[in-house]
Amino acid sequence: MKKRGAFWVGVFLTALSSLGAENAESNFPVINRLDVRDLAFNQYMADVENARRRVANRNRTGEDAASLAEALTVYAYTPDKNDDIFSLAARCNIPYAALATLNRIAHPRSLTETLLLPSIPGIFIPENPESDLERLLSSSREERAGIPITINRGGEKAAFLFIPGVDFSPTERIFFLNFNFSFPLRTYRLTSAFGLRRNPITGTVKIHEGLDLAAPEGTEVFATRDGVVTDLGEDPIYGKYIVIQHGENWASLYGHLSAILTTLRSPVRTGALIGRVGSTGQSTGPHLHFELRQNGQAQDPGKLLFRDNPR
Repeated sequence: MKKRGAFWVGVFLTALSSLGAENAESNFPVINRLDVRDLAFNQYMADVENARRRVANRNRTGEDAASLAEALTVYAYTPDKNDDIFSLAARCNIPYAALATLNRIAHPRSLTETLLLPSIPGIFIPENPESDLERLLSSSREERAGIPITINRGGEKAAFLFIPGVDFSPTERIFFLNFNFSFPLRTYRLTSAFGLRRNPITGTVKIHEGLDLAAPEGTEVFATRDGVVTDLGEDPIYGKYIVIQHGENWASLYGHLSAILTTLRSPVRTGALIGRVGSTGQSTGPHLHFELRQNGQAQDPGKLLFRDNPR
């Protein structure tokens, strides 16, 4: 391994592989039980404790991210029916963000058949993001903060940027805990959040009732949740827009579109293509203005996405 550039995690600690049974992740030491009777689990917990001390002492020792990443060890564990990511994280003394991002778990209800347990807390950002959470991680974290690593899982190599010692940001945590709404864009850059702001065109200060998500002209826009298209058209402020009703109380709005690809009163499914990003209406450049409304009142999307079962 080198301190700079990518490094590979896979067949390290081969002497420990005899501590666990063979399985699909046989290139990693296998933990059969999360208790002190399992030798591999004991070794894993020792690795975790050592890593946590190093992370906690970084300000004093000056240890850099590359040096920490080189100390990463990974173990394999098959969860049982009573396990969930929160209880596993607590038992392993590792943040659930590290478990979720290494195993590419998009939300807490989708545990993989075999979990990889990292010894160092941190965020693993895949080279090719697929889920809303991964795309958010990729767009919101600076590339230079990550250490390129390759994980050999079941004979297949996966490339990540590993940022040791960090946890989910509040927005990233929101997306991980969300079970009801999906993000309307696959690629974007957040340029304006919900809340009080000065309008970039009029200069007036007022509540911005949604999120502004910058993306290239023509980028695909998707329905955030199952529903029915209840309004669409063109507005002096929103430009070309779509409103989708989700049940009795919730609705989503998509503004400044360049094209509308759905029709009035059409039922839509979560993730259905409904339009394309544009700069119509009151806009300074191509972006999507995205709102979530409850009983007609615009709400902070972040706070809404925290809810397990919106009403």
